[in-house]
Amino acid sequence: MNGGENVAKQIEGVYDKLIECAKVEFLEKGFKDASLRTIAKNAHTSTNSIYVRFGDKAGLFDALVKPHYETVMNRYIKTQNEFQSLPADIQRISIEKQSGDCLHDILDYCYEHLDEMRIILTRSDGTKYSSMVDEMAAMEVEATHAYQQTAEESGYSMKRIDPHLEHIIATGMINTFFELVIHDIPYNEAETYLAEMRDFYTAGWMKILGLQEGD
Repeated sequence: MNGGENVAKQIEGVYDKLIECAKVEFLEKGFKDASLRTIAKNAHTSTNSIYVRFGDKAGLFDALVKPHYETVMNRYIKTQNEFQSLPADIQRISIEKQSGDCLHDILDYCYEHLDEMRIILTRSDGTKYSSMVDEMAAMEVEATHAYQQTAEESGYSMKRIDPHLEHIIATGMINTFFELVIHDIPYNEAETYLAEMRDFYTAGWMKILGLQEGD
């Protein structure tokens, strides 16, 4: 019985060590150039241990970053859905707070998992995670369209934005936000930058949508 328990502990220890060493390797070299042999060596095990537990390099990368990718994306989607369920008059007075609270919540999470988020944002070329910014920008554009439609159906008037410009602005906004995570910025400074970034983009959106503060 004790032997079985020791084997189980040993297996659990190998898994955790592989994840730890994979994080270091992926952060340094990125997905494409990361070496399973190096990861296994640093974890004091064999590459076969990786294949048994994760299938291949993509499976190992997935195990490392997928929970964090899903957490960020789900929080973003949840906020968009909750906002779209509000009446038009409530949307108009709460849009800045809803967006700001969501980004602050995501910023907190990213700073709790900086290495994994930096891997997703800067070291994931060759994986499905490399499109994270584009996916979030597309959701932002879709949410803007839904906001416009709800407002117009309730009698409010807004300018229509050229789709190409809209995509560029949304992508720039998401990229700007994640710059806070990518660079080695102290958290208290990142909070300040986030507040200023929100003011900048809110004013810009209001201008091109033909809105005034308090509308």
